Amino acid sequence: MIKVGIVGASGYTGLELIKMLITHNGFTLSYLATTQGGIDVEALHPSMQDIISLPVEKADATVVAERCELVFLALPHKASMGFAKALLDKGVKVVDLSADYRLEIDTYEENYCPHEDKEHINESVYALIEYYREALKTTNLAAGPGCYPTATLLGILPLVPYLDANAPLFVDAKSGLSGAGKNLSENAHYVNMNENIFAYKALSHRHEPEIAEKIEKVHGVKLNVNFVPHLIPVTRGELVSVYGTLKEDVNPLAILKEHYKDDPFIRIRENPVDIKSTAGTHFCDIYAIKKGNALFVSSAIDNILRGASSQALAAANLMCGYNEGMGLPVIPYMP
Repeated sequence: MIKVGIVGASGYTGLELIKMLITHNGFTLSYLATTQGGIDVEALHPSMQDIISLPVEKADATVVAERCELVFLALPHKASMGFAKALLDKGVKVVDLSADYRLEIDTYEENYCPHEDKEHINESVYALIEYYREALKTTNLAAGPGCYPTATLLGILPLVPYLDANAPLFVDAKSGLSGAGKNLSENAHYVNMNENIFAYKALSHRHEPEIAEKIEKVHGVKLNVNFVPHLIPVTRGELVSVYGTLKEDVNPLAILKEHYKDDPFIRIRENPVDIKSTAGTHFCDIYAIKKGNALFVSSAIDNILRGASSQALAAANLMCGYNEGMGLPVIPYMP
């Protein structure tokens, strides 16, 4: 059994990692931490009472290195990079759920802040599992994709070679409120969110350059990506609709089926997808149709699992020589 830890255990993604790791057949959860510490996991997450008993300590890289072979960092951007650097220098494998290692340095600094760990950023592997599976097997640093880019890229990447690169790509994305994290805000207020839906950071969200960068990295094509996210009044789930222009007459659904035929966690659907069928799972459901040269692709994921925590666990599995699917949730929260 490989000893692992979670730094940033108080958030939704930290909780999802705890839930998966306590039943994992290859990992032993030996360390939990937050920036404050001084609490136990049952008090931090009352839903874990009588399930797991473990102190939640104040994060300390030296202690992590003593107790863990791999650690998940469920921290905000900027906070993660300093901690990751210290751990990597001590020989600990890192799966980072923040944005700190998922982008090229120029893209990151243009959209976030100056980067403090240029030494390791080029060593990171983007943990979009279906596209970087082999590279993840040999890395010590996995960088979790954003939730919106995960759903978008899994849906559109197989079809990029058939797109008109001169036409804009529009991404209309809708996510459950858990994607906004635990921090209180006016947008997340029940009275504002209940029976409501609205766009935010339209055409200016940080996930837009991430999507464009990864399309170019995989296919060498620069696309004009236009991304508009929305909040919807559900706890979890994400539905992404992508609109593009084809340059040739193809069957998009047939392309998707052939492309993902060996990927167990991608389900190509014959009808438009929904978030309920993927909630609580690692699956990504994808549907596509065309009308003339107009292309519609729709993807559904659980935003805090496939969009964060279960994708991080899949990366950790590969980094440690385990089967990719070990411990990943597959039963949806239905009805």
